[in-house]
Amino acid sequence: MLWFKCNEIIPGTAIGVGFLGVALSFCLFLYEIVPVPDLHIICRMSQASEENLEVFRGEKNEAFVLGYTGEVGRELIRDMALLKAFSKVYLIGRRYVKLPVHLGPEFEQVTVDFDDLEAYSDVFRNVKYGFCCLGTTRAKSGKRGFVKVDHDYVIKAAEIAKGAGCKHYSVMSSQGADKNSSLLYPQTKGQVEEALKVMHFQQLSIFRPGLLLCDRRESRPSETFFRTILKPMSYFFPTAVTTPVDVLARAIINDAIHPIRHEPVLLYENRAIHFLSGISKQCS
Repeated sequence: MLWFKCNEIIPGTAIGVGFLGVALSFCLFLYEIVPVPDLHIICRMSQASEENLEVFRGEKNEAFVLGYTGEVGRELIRDMALLKAFSKVYLIGRRYVKLPVHLGPEFEQVTVDFDDLEAYSDVFRNVKYGFCCLGTTRAKSGKRGFVKVDHDYVIKAAEIAKGAGCKHYSVMSSQGADKNSSLLYPQTKGQVEEALKVMHFQQLSIFRPGLLLCDRRESRPSETFFRTILKPMSYFFPTAVTTPVDVLARAIINDAIHPIRHEPVLLYENRAIHFLSGISKQCS
C-alpha cells in the first residue's frame, strides 16, 4: 500500500521535515539574539586581554586545575601553556598521565585521592587561582558516581581550596543549570553553583557552556548524535546552544586575568562565553 502512495508520502514527509527545520531555526535564532547582560563590560574584558595578560604574567601567579584530562581541561592547559599566563600550574588528578609535549616545566602533576582530599590540602596552599573542569556522565559512572564527581568532589575541592587561600575559583557548569530541576544533570549543576556561592570566594566565576563541540576521545553516543544534528546550525547560529572547547577555555582565561571585578560572583551564560573569548569575534 505504501509503495503505491509514494507520490503522497514523500511530499508529505518533505513538508514535515521542512517545517521542523524552520521551527528549529527559529528557536535557535531566538537564542542567538538573547541580550547578554553587561555586554559592554564583557567586550571590554575580551578586547583588553592582551594588555591584561602582560600585567598578569608579571605577577607570577600560581594556579591549580582539576579535571585536566577532560576535553575542556586539556584545552585549558594548552592555552595556559601557549599564553604563559601562570608561573606554576598544579594539575590535580587521580593518576599520572602522559602530558602533551607543549606543556612547559611550570606544569606539575599531583595525584590525589578525591575521597580523602583533606589529606592533600597542602597542594592547594596559597594557590590563588583555581580552575575546576571535573565532570563525568551518568552513563559512564551511574547516578551515584555522577553525583560524587560532579557534586561532591567539586564542592569538597572548593572548600579545601578556599581554606588554603584560593581567591578566584572558576568552575565549569552547564547551560540550563537549575537546582530545582527535576532532571539529575541540571539539578546537580545548579546545586553546585548555589553551594559555591555561599563559600564567599573573593571571586567566583561560573561558566555555563552549551553543548561542547570537540573531538572527544571518550565516546558519548547521545552527544555525538546531537553534535551531528546541530553542527550545521552552529555555523549559522554560533552562540545559540553550542560552545567549541577552545572558545570556552579562552573565555575562562580572559576572565581570570582581568583585574577589575564588579561582582563577587560572575555568571557567564553560553552567549557571554563566546563574547568573552574573543575567538568568536562577536564583540567586533
